Amino acid sequence: MKYPQFFLLIVVLGSSTICHADNYPRNYSLDILHYKFELILSDVTDEIIGKTSIVVLFNTDDSKRLRLDIINRSSELKDKGMLVESVFFENNPVTYKHEKNALFIDLPRSFQKNTIATFVINYRGVPADGLRIGNTRHGERSFFNENWPNRTRHWLPTVDHPYDKATNEFVITAPPHYQVISNGLLVEESIINANQKLTHWKQSVPISSWLYVLGVARFAVQYVDEFMGKQIQTWVYPQDREKGFFDFASPIKEVLGFYSNYVGPFAYEKLANIQSPSVGGGMETASAIFYGENLINGKQDVRLRNVVIHEIAHQWFGNAVTESTWDDAWLSEGFATYFTMLFQEYAYGASVYVDELKKARTRIFSFYSKDSTYKIIDNRTAEEGPVVNDMTYQKGAWVLHMLREKMGHEAFKEGIRSYYQKFFNKNATTDDFFEVMQKFTKASLGTFRNQWLHRPEVLNLQVAWRYDSASSQLEITIDQKQSTGFYFEASVEIEIIEANSKKIVSFDISGKTSTFKIKADKKPVTLLADPRTTLLARVEIRE
Repeated sequence: MKYPQFFLLIVVLGSSTICHADNYPRNYSLDILHYKFELILSDVTDEIIGKTSIVVLFNTDDSKRLRLDIINRSSELKDKGMLVESVFFENNPVTYKHEKNALFIDLPRSFQKNTIATFVINYRGVPADGLRIGNTRHGERSFFNENWPNRTRHWLPTVDHPYDKATNEFVITAPPHYQVISNGLLVEESIINANQKLTHWKQSVPISSWLYVLGVARFAVQYVDEFMGKQIQTWVYPQDREKGFFDFASPIKEVLGFYSNYVGPFAYEKLANIQSPSVGGGMETASAIFYGENLINGKQDVRLRNVVIHEIAHQWFGNAVTESTWDDAWLSEGFATYFTMLFQEYAYGASVYVDELKKARTRIFSFYSKDSTYKIIDNRTAEEGPVVNDMTYQKGAWVLHMLREKMGHEAFKEGIRSYYQKFFNKNATTDDFFEVMQKFTKASLGTFRNQWLHRPEVLNLQVAWRYDSASSQLEITIDQKQSTGFYFEASVEIEIIEANSKKIVSFDISGKTSTFKIKADKKPVTLLADPRTTLLARVEIRE
């Protein structure tokens, strides 16, 4: 997902192996290499007519069938859903079953390991979800998708899960007054007859199914600029032409440059920013990003600017490097949230960065007060419920912020670049991430990872201090007040303010109570906790 509509924002050393509960029926004996989606859209009906060609690589010798997700037409959906009419292999029909929102294709023969085969599926129906067919805010008919997290299956037969990445193309036949935007590069745009126009987009970079994109409407299109030879485009409703072109004029190129320099190369063949009625905030669909239509107002609002930065960050994290299971969704949302902050620090100053961290911290504490059991990494699946919330976004971002402070800024950057390079256009797990990052620091990251990602607690500190003039010592006692009995290992920074000077001292805590004594010639005026905003904690100081 996306920028929410209400935005602000050896691995585990000594730990047990994590058991993923994402219960999607993954099949590693098969690998989808490419989808070609051919769709016929009409103004007289909401029914879509689809033909999908799927190129499959067989990884073993014993595959018996191919399973895809595609929602059944049903009375429960008020006769919406898809009806599969036929499946072909090499122009010959093959047997299949379409039941319980899955398509099971019986393989017509045995395929040996490393064999590649293409299957063609013909289907039709009215989407109950996934593809929104309806009016824009200007009352004009349009077709826009919203696949997150597993709604692709409502209109396209796919492996509807992040673990399988494939290249794709859309061939859309629609009335000629529409323009079509999708992933990748435009291959063809041709008038077929007085009632139909064919538009063909093709992407040569593999992505997960939720990142496939289709927008069909009347558009004003601006070719804004280029970045590393790749086009930057704006697609907005013609009624919003001036406002939209102005709103998306910046900071697109600067953001692309920052992430490319910090993380690694931009993966895709273009970057299009698109006004859409299908999302409220933003949706990071690869190479062609959707933004809520009402965000376009011609004012270059900070709100829209931050959504843009976040969704472009996703082109690196979530899109190019994709979580392997929903258990690790923070690798997408926590990363995009944090790298939004990093760009803000770079472009707008350290104070903006700190303000965003403080806003995120407030949201984390607010969420924790309502649900004190939520862990960033846990057993979850899109098949059964939500896979992200404030903790995935904001606490995930804070974990990266604290990791950067723990490792050092340059070591963190080197680790991020290495992680991105290793898993570029692939899938990764949290294990993979920490295995890479561990190579760039001498500090063990096992405890850090476990307490911030696998535990639900919020660090709650009470700091007491007193000055002993006889010994010229300042005594500081730090108590952990978590009610669960779990205690963090952390470094707590305290700023000691005297009449004419101040200094920051760092204390390493573990266990319920930690006491420290330091030399001080005079009694401090006061003490401040976490002056640089480096620790996710509630802190109360009292003398």
